[in-house]
Amino acid sequence: MALIPDFFKPKKTNAIRVDPVVSIVDAISVDDLKKLIPIRQLKSEFLESFVLEHKAKIFPKGTILFTVGSPATSVYFLLRGEVELTDQKGQSYSVDTASPKARFALFAGLVHTTTAIAKTEVSILAVSQKIMQMQQEDKHAQQLDLPAKYANNRLLQLFVQNFANDEVQIPVMPDTALHLRKAMQQEIGVHEAVKIIQLDPVVSGKLIQVANCPLYISLQPAKSCLDAVNRIGLIGTRSLVFSLCLKQIFNSTNPVLKKYMEALWKRSIYISSISYVLAKETGKVDPEEALLAGLVVDIGIIPLLSFADNLPVDYYSEEELKEAMGFVRGVVGKWVLERWDFPAELMDIPLYSDDWYQHRSDVLSVLDIVVLAQLHSKIGQKNSKAYPAMSSIPAASKLQDATLSPEYSLAILHHAKDKINNALRAFSQ
Repeated sequence: MALIPDFFKPKKTNAIRVDPVVSIVDAISVDDLKKLIPIRQLKSEFLESFVLEHKAKIFPKGTILFTVGSPATSVYFLLRGEVELTDQKGQSYSVDTASPKARFALFAGLVHTTTAIAKTEVSILAVSQKIMQMQQEDKHAQQLDLPAKYANNRLLQLFVQNFANDEVQIPVMPDTALHLRKAMQQEIGVHEAVKIIQLDPVVSGKLIQVANCPLYISLQPAKSCLDAVNRIGLIGTRSLVFSLCLKQIFNSTNPVLKKYMEALWKRSIYISSISYVLAKETGKVDPEEALLAGLVVDIGIIPLLSFADNLPVDYYSEEELKEAMGFVRGVVGKWVLERWDFPAELMDIPLYSDDWYQHRSDVLSVLDIVVLAQLHSKIGQKNSKAYPAMSSIPAASKLQDATLSPEYSLAILHHAKDKINNALRAFSQ
């Protein structure tokens, strides 16, 4: 595929067009590929074969590499030089090879969300979209096979062994959520749902509190569980009840483990709140489903922490615990949701929610919303420059028909900050 769309006719600009056919090619090495995310995670034999069959292309300063709104069938990586990217609103940012963002693709979606112009002579590597999906396919089939680098982690070794033997305890789904879900499979009405929810006064009270928060504000406050369910809707209530019950699972009496449980819950609330706002803005994903999806991002870590809770305190170090948490999160999370009989669209959330290049669907999905929420959550952190640009990931390119754009979403979150904090206070109590 040509890096420069033939149909693009530039307006008044200093940029120039270059026919890619006559462009100078640039040899690449395995070391070059091992710097690129997520290509570096592919098997060594594939990388070695790839460098023998592919070359990068060199383009002079001012070359238009791709344009906003044009279809993308390849993924572009910057190996040398500097590129300026400008979105349809005129907002620009630059990427050079000294920047941490150069490890990521300049763009990896379906339709370009920016126009890219070479600020210097650049070396560009174009790879197939299929290559970006290879790691995701491996991840989908991934088991808890322990790599050699974890050989000294006793906690992880023991957990993986018990997991393989199906001896790891699955978190117990809260009774209220379980009963409501089973009942709704029989297409019950609002009054039947209310009877189930009212069996748990705590959940019932929190549901009323959420129904009266700014997310569902109306002229008449909800005074009863029935009012709350009528306001939120039956499907939304199911997701919210499960979300409200989920807090019971994030619990431990061990001071160290309790610290991690509380941190995980706090992070889950933050991700779920961002997911809710983004879903609300797009109008293409159910907000309550997005809220629930955000809360189960780290659910796979809970079985590990519960497992560690039954071991001697000196059996593992805190460093080993953190290492193990990162390793088990995705696979065990999917395992938990499968056994909880979650909807298919939510089961992959733990596996792919921090995979910036996941592309499981051509249309905006709840997974895309959570991925965007995860990336939003990195904004303002000390290492925020170590993540890809919002407009460069596949999930962002699916927003073109929505009122939300990657940049506009930042303003939405800023204005909704106080409302979200008040709205989700019930989840942290």
